[in-house]
Amino acid sequence: MSMRGRLGRRLIQLYAGLVLYGVSSGLLVVAGLGLEPWNVLHQGLAELTGLTIGEVSIVVGAAVLLLWIPLRQRPGLGTVSNVFLIGVAMDGTLAALPAVHAPAVSVARVSLLLAGVLLNGAATGLYIAARLGPGPRDGLMTGLHLRTGRSVRLMRTAVEAAVVVTGFALGGTIGVGTLLYAVAIGPLAQFFLRLFAVPAAGEGSAAVAAASPERAILRA
Repeated sequence: MSMRGRLGRRLIQLYAGLVLYGVSSGLLVVAGLGLEPWNVLHQGLAELTGLTIGEVSIVVGAAVLLLWIPLRQRPGLGTVSNVFLIGVAMDGTLAALPAVHAPAVSVARVSLLLAGVLLNGAATGLYIAARLGPGPRDGLMTGLHLRTGRSVRLMRTAVEAAVVVTGFALGGTIGVGTLLYAVAIGPLAQFFLRLFAVPAAGEGSAAVAAASPERAILRA
């Protein structure tokens, strides 16, 4: 594949992944069975401020990106695009889907939950494999890891525990979906990362996936 062809594929993967990530997050909101950690916080802040959850996602993403300055992290095109596009796609999904009026244990809710988690894993693999910059929240974790010397696992656990507790206190939704996401997202994202890896000249897909700096986040 030519250099121009690889770049074109990476850009398509980046934006497809970010849109799909927003769609998957919207599905989890509609399912109402628990959100991924950062969206627990976003939903809680949305309840507090009256903004949409997508708007809050954009504001929080921008604020987290500012924290990259003292951590000496460098954003890429994917980083900046992540801040805006996921929130827009999430709000668009919520506007397009009707609310689910069904018992907590229902085929509709469980189907939305499973679809949301699976699509989120695919979306994560798509945009990370594009290698155009990690999301602001992922970069925060790797930046804290580099500056403190603590493991990525510890930094991820500490940050996500803090945002879940804060978000829940503000009215965000936690539940079986939050637990399922925590257990499933790592293996799913690693599978899709290998599937969608864009090899550089003379490299195989598996080698590129293994070398991706953002992959440390998925191992945590």
